[in-house]
Amino acid sequence: MHISRRHFVGGLMAASALSQVAAAASAKPARRPNIITIVLDDVGYSDLGCFGSEIRTPAMDSIAQGGLRYVRFDTKAVCAATRAALMTGRNSHSVNMPDVPDVAGVMRGDPEAQRLYRMPQNAQTVAQALRDGGYATWAIGKWHLIPMGDLPPGASREHWPLQRGFDYFYGFPRGWTDQYKPELVENDGYIHPDLPQDYHLSADLANRAISLIERQPQDKPFYLNLAFGTAHAPLQVPREWSRPYDALYTQGWDAIRKSRYERMKKMGIIPQETLLPPREAQDRAWTSLSDDEREVFARYMAVYAGFIEHCDHQIGRVLDSLRRLGQLDNTLIVLISDNGAAAEAGQEGEFDGLYKPNTLTPAQQKARIDELGTGKTQAEYPRPWAYAGTTPLRRYKLWPFSGGTRTPLIVHWPAMVRDPGHIRRQFVDVVDIAPTLLEAAGAGFAPRVGNVVQMPVAGRSFLATLGNPAAPGRQVQYFELRGNRAITNGPWRALAIHNCGAPYAQDKWQLYNIDRDFSESTDLAARHPDIVRKMTALWEAEWQRHVGRPLPQPVPFTCAPHDQFDRAH
Repeated sequence: MHISRRHFVGGLMAASALSQVAAAASAKPARRPNIITIVLDDVGYSDLGCFGSEIRTPAMDSIAQGGLRYVRFDTKAVCAATRAALMTGRNSHSVNMPDVPDVAGVMRGDPEAQRLYRMPQNAQTVAQALRDGGYATWAIGKWHLIPMGDLPPGASREHWPLQRGFDYFYGFPRGWTDQYKPELVENDGYIHPDLPQDYHLSADLANRAISLIERQPQDKPFYLNLAFGTAHAPLQVPREWSRPYDALYTQGWDAIRKSRYERMKKMGIIPQETLLPPREAQDRAWTSLSDDEREVFARYMAVYAGFIEHCDHQIGRVLDSLRRLGQLDNTLIVLISDNGAAAEAGQEGEFDGLYKPNTLTPAQQKARIDELGTGKTQAEYPRPWAYAGTTPLRRYKLWPFSGGTRTPLIVHWPAMVRDPGHIRRQFVDVVDIAPTLLEAAGAGFAPRVGNVVQMPVAGRSFLATLGNPAAPGRQVQYFELRGNRAITNGPWRALAIHNCGAPYAQDKWQLYNIDRDFSESTDLAARHPDIVRKMTALWEAEWQRHVGRPLPQPVPFTCAPHDQFDRAH
């Protein structure tokens, strides 16, 4: 579907009305709310306008203006693990989703591969609980919770959306797909429609969502999980969306990171005393690049920005449909990204194919620069743009630093939010979202489904914080991905980078006071060895509580030397 700039301006005007709706909202919902979870992909902490970005995101900004921004929200640092926690309210390890299902493809001969990446039946999903409570349930977009062996036609559909609580599924089953020629699924089967010349997946997903919303009887609430491919590679968007950013990104990632940092302080997203950590040692300075590199790498980022702005417009169209139907005021919208900005393309970026070394010289890429963003390329930006995307945090997707785990969280429910546009600083983890949605719906996870006793729910509702800025948030949360570990306890956060194949007891723990050091800039481990000991003991206790199995060594495919870690995906 082609989106004109005229329609975009109209979306801007409509979206600005959200704050007016919020100001007139009543203190209590008149009825059970509709619920929408919007899940972005590989979008970093500072990549939205309402979180300090120069990228134009008026629709998402309007959700924040009429709702709340949570600035201490953590994910599992990789997509499938985050999505499993979102769906179940349990930690990803507890539901056999410690990483992405694709990893199982290299676990040949490992008996764990038969268990992993299969969410168990004793972990009811939020969709199942809401459907049992009378909700219509729809999954639109990315799923990525299917074991690799269950993907082919004719294979088991046990872990597909319809078998996990959704009435309808339209989207793509794996971690990424081409935005112009996607691998499409409807319900339990692959489909191969004739796509128009101006097709783009983000617009298609919005169209499906709008159609479902408009056909839904107004006396029956719905739950929509709207999971865009944006902004996971391949970076693809029509040129009209990327062109306005061309000149902006010629200043480079170092300048963009600094300007976002200053803007975030002025907006109150980060504390005034937050330090901006230096660029990571393996990341190149913008001034060190050749002229060809600067021109091509700026275009990569322009396409990324246009990709996000185009997706924002599709979100605005969904909001418009709710507004037309008079449903916006009593719709609970939760918007997140699944992990920090993606660094998997290394220092050179990827031009022709994802997860493949870039064999083209900068001059060769420059000669084809106008192919970036089109269906002729499968592109991902160079890693230092991800470091700008996670401003002011350290590192990026996959890492245990907050640059890997922390992403935007926006909650919009005019019927309940009493101070729209404000910021919440409570700690919230992705496991807390499902219990919050269920409390809002007057429902809950069942202790037993059929004859199956359900496992404990790790998440805790943060619904009270919508109306009360002083309501408590989460205090403790553990983290593990590919052997790297972290634990948060109140103001303290400890983390350890794992040396592949070495005993875990040899890992060196770092310690940060994130109340005073939001960006994890200063390691306090040497000053507070007693706190480090308590934090590591707490990590072990939380691991045993939620997982109860020994921590295995990472799969070799995912475990690389630290300067190459980001290429392991």
